[in-house]
Amino acid sequence: MSIGTLPAAAGTQHELRIRALDHAFGRDEVLAGIDFRLRAGEVVALVGPSGCGKTTLLHLAAGLLTVQAGEVSNSFSSTAFMFQQPRLLPWKTALDNIALGLKAACVGRDERHFRARELALRLGLAHRDLDKFPHQLSGGMQSRVALARALVLAPELLLLDEPFSALDVGLKEELYRLLLAQQAEQGMGVLMITHDLMEAVRLSDAILVMAPAPGRIVCRFELGQPAASRDDAWVYHHTAELLQTAAVRDSFGLPPAVPALAAVPAVRPGAGLRLVVPAEPVLGARGGARCGG
Repeated sequence: MSIGTLPAAAGTQHELRIRALDHAFGRDEVLAGIDFRLRAGEVVALVGPSGCGKTTLLHLAAGLLTVQAGEVSNSFSSTAFMFQQPRLLPWKTALDNIALGLKAACVGRDERHFRARELALRLGLAHRDLDKFPHQLSGGMQSRVALARALVLAPELLLLDEPFSALDVGLKEELYRLLLAQQAEQGMGVLMITHDLMEAVRLSDAILVMAPAPGRIVCRFELGQPAASRDDAWVYHHTAELLQTAAVRDSFGLPPAVPALAAVPAVRPGAGLRLVVPAEPVLGARGGARCGG
């Protein structure tokens, strides 16, 4: 078994490839047999209950943790990370926070401020907001700044750690639209983690369902309709479909679906939401439910 974070071979399509990944903190086995691929232009959501290892997996994908067993291969040339909290530097203005990564990349002051301001305005911030410090911004404005800080780097891979979880529904919907527009324009690969099934259905091309103890992938769903064309009715319907799947309910500790609710059409081939049994087995997974309806 290979161990480590490896560059992909020259000439291959840009992708994040995770193979047979295990991880533990001391004697606590956190992840077991994680295996999936994310290609350029795809949005993949990792969903599962709290404590199933989603954030640990994202940190391994970002290179923030050392791989203990298995392989993380990332051929994207640039990666940006958006955290659950905005994590803005309190002594810097909103504009300087957005431009921080560009400064680290040695982009000149005028150029980085121009690029940061242009993107910030596209994301709904006003000129006057950019001269404010974080404590002078609302939570929604801080989230816009954090999103702009990640996107201004024009990353090929964007990693999202539940950045919208604390926002109200209206602001979430607005940031969803902004994110999808930028993702489509730049062709980014996006790996996001969330415990919100509706958010996953709204944004992603594929959903990987994780179960805890140890964290492992038990199901993969693919969504056939482009995210930009999914309306509320489509999202609600397919979120309900997702919730009828036994492995999803088991992962979140939910009781079996009751007959009255089971009237929602089951996930089926050819529908907008398709249950996929991976061609490659989830290596090293121990216990727990596998894919099933």
